[in-house]
Amino acid sequence: MKRIAVLLMTILLSFSIVPSYATLETTPTTSSTSATANSAAKAASQVLISRLDEIKAMDKTNMSSADKKVLRKEVKSIRKTLRYEHGGIYLSLGAIIIIVLLLIILL
Repeated sequence: MKRIAVLLMTILLSFSIVPSYATLETTPTTSSTSATANSAAKAASQVLISRLDEIKAMDKTNMSSADKKVLRKEVKSIRKTLRYEHGGIYLSLGAIIIIVLLLIILL
């Protein structure tokens, strides 16, 4: 029974964790091009962050609901882009709950 539980937990974890290397390109880069790409990515991130600050500082009281909707969509897309650029491993709430429950059951 314990072996099945460990196997089930391993399978669930493998499907619930999104590794950062899954989104990377498969072509290798040299160190000089990766350094310039890294600095370009940082510059692009700064531009996006400054745009988020501009949107936050805007006076939205006189805007129509359609304009506000466009701004909300822009903010969501910028945040999604920034999240994608930073990479990392993300766990969903359901995966965390399953992990905690399995740890309680097994321990």
